[in-house]
Amino acid sequence: MLARRHFLALAAAIACGTVASTAHAQGVIKIGEINSYKAQPAFLEPYKKGMELAVEEINKAGGLNGRQVELVVRDDNANPGDAVRVAEELVSREKVDVLAGSFLSHIGLALTDFAKQKKFFFLAGEPLTDKIVWDNGNRYTFRLRPSTYMQVAMLVPEASKMKKKRWALVYPNYEYGQSAAATFKKLMKEAQPDIEFVTEQASPLGRVDAGSVTQALADAKPDAIFNVLFGADLARFVREGNTRGLFKDREVVSLLTGEPEYMDPLKDEAPNGWLVTGYPWYGIDTPEHKAFQSAYQAKFNDYPRLGSVVGYSTIKSLGEGIKKAGSTDTEKLITAFRGLQVSTPFGPITYRPEDHQSTMGGYVGRTKNEGGKGVMVDYRYLDGAAYLPPAAEAKKLRPAE
Repeated sequence: MLARRHFLALAAAIACGTVASTAHAQGVIKIGEINSYKAQPAFLEPYKKGMELAVEEINKAGGLNGRQVELVVRDDNANPGDAVRVAEELVSREKVDVLAGSFLSHIGLALTDFAKQKKFFFLAGEPLTDKIVWDNGNRYTFRLRPSTYMQVAMLVPEASKMKKKRWALVYPNYEYGQSAAATFKKLMKEAQPDIEFVTEQASPLGRVDAGSVTQALADAKPDAIFNVLFGADLARFVREGNTRGLFKDREVVSLLTGEPEYMDPLKDEAPNGWLVTGYPWYGIDTPEHKAFQSAYQAKFNDYPRLGSVVGYSTIKSLGEGIKKAGSTDTEKLITAFRGLQVSTPFGPITYRPEDHQSTMGGYVGRTKNEGGKGVMVDYRYLDGAAYLPPAAEAKKLRPAE
């Protein structure tokens, strides 16, 4: 009799459509994550491991508001159209609670627009273009990683002290590279009005013709070079530049080159003395970083890369935001993220209410070829909050909501 009553109650619930919604409310929290895993494995394989570590820690501690966390990961094939397609699949079919991820800036922008159109919460972990939080910013999108503007601003004070007049620029010819070059020229011109930019070499992403680029740079006879190439493009450029003596007696300022993802593959070709942003994991002795590094190495038997920190901090940010909101409701999450404080391996960060940019900072130092391996030396951590426009100014850079 009891079994029959239970069956009838269950049948009635199904008829009313209440079972699925109740199960979803009491079940796992799904984080839909979209990234260019096949195209950018050097950064994104460690990134995924960082996410997995954070999810494991959250679930072992009881989950979020009593619910366990599940990652639902998709590859975007380094294509904005594919990114939007899988985002739609994650939201409509997988019923994820939030979206996160993206690496390449033009894909981050496509997902930023998707979040706006669908009124769905999106945390951009890695893409660096300033448009994500400024020109194309919207109420549904937040960004973790220090932006192009922030990282260039961290390098400019030291670059201007070099007192080099003739500069050459080399960068990948897509949103990130273009914005990095434009920001560098703007900030350097403000710091050093007599500066000249004697050549710009913009190469297709992933297909740099290192020989012709190196020759063009040498022909321009610059006093210094600003480089934005990364990954395999960087390796080709460094190899060709070393062979042709391009870097001899020239200052080089280089975004991202100090990240182990890009430094380690250079091995004994790693350059000496470049001014870079990066991640000297081997020398950071803060309590937050030591705890992260220890847990990461214990789980994966490997050292962390910068991608590991970004992936870990992306999930930790979502965890803190969901806990603060007490919900995965988009509007409640937006309210919770504005001013949200999060503990990361780089220390505490805050998501600014005015432009949804986090204050995560970065390490600036010099490269050194040490025993056939590239490392960062003379580095220091710079707080991202000090390299952002004032909040009121940043708010003016965004479209009205």
